[in-house]
Amino acid sequence: MTQPLTVTVALTGASGMAYGLRLIECLLGAGHTVWLLYSQVAQIVAQQEMDWHLPSRAAEVETELSARFGAAPGQLRVFGREAWFAPPASGSNPPDAMVVCPCTMGRLAAIANGMSQDLIERAADVVIKEGRKLVLVPRETPFSAIHLENMLKLSRLGVCILPANPGFYTRPTSVQDVIDFVVARILDQLGIAHALMPRWGETD
Repeated sequence: MTQPLTVTVALTGASGMAYGLRLIECLLGAGHTVWLLYSQVAQIVAQQEMDWHLPSRAAEVETELSARFGAAPGQLRVFGREAWFAPPASGSNPPDAMVVCPCTMGRLAAIANGMSQDLIERAADVVIKEGRKLVLVPRETPFSAIHLENMLKLSRLGVCILPANPGFYTRPTSVQDVIDFVVARILDQLGIAHALMPRWGETD
C-alpha cells in the first residue's frame, strides 16, 4: 500500500477542469491528503466546462468537495489565493508533491520565472526549492517557442511537464476513459498505485 502523501493540487484557468477534479477524487479515495488551491479564472472555467459554480470562499469549496468525494475530516484543505500563512506557502511545511492541473501557459511562465504573486505560484516555488515533486499539466495547442522555452527551463529544474495528451491504445469508449488516462499518468509520476487503466502489455 502506498504511504499516505500530502499533495497540493492547483486548479488554474486552462481548459480541462475535469482532469483536476478527477485527480482530487482519486487522491482522496486512496487515502492521501489534498491541499487545494484555485485561481479566479478556474472559477470561470468550472462554470463553462462543468456547470459547476466554484465558490469564491475556500471554506465553501472545502465543505462541498469533502462531501462529494467522501473525504475524512481534515483530509481535504482548501486555501484562498492570498492565504500567505497557509502551509503550502512555506518551506518549513512543504507537501510531498504538487500538481497544477490544468495549468495555463501564463501560470507556467510565472512559475518558471519565480514570480510568486499568489499562493499557487508561491506554493510551486516552495516545492521547487525544497526539491519536492512538481507536475504541471498544460492543456494548450499548439505550443509557441515561448511556451516550449519555459517548459524546457522547468524540466531542467526537475519539474515534470505532463501535457493532457491522452493515448488511445487503451481503446477508450467514453470521455471518462480519456480523463482517466491522463490522471493515471499523473498518479504514476507521484508513485501512487491505481487501477484507472491497463498498463502497456496488460489486459483488463
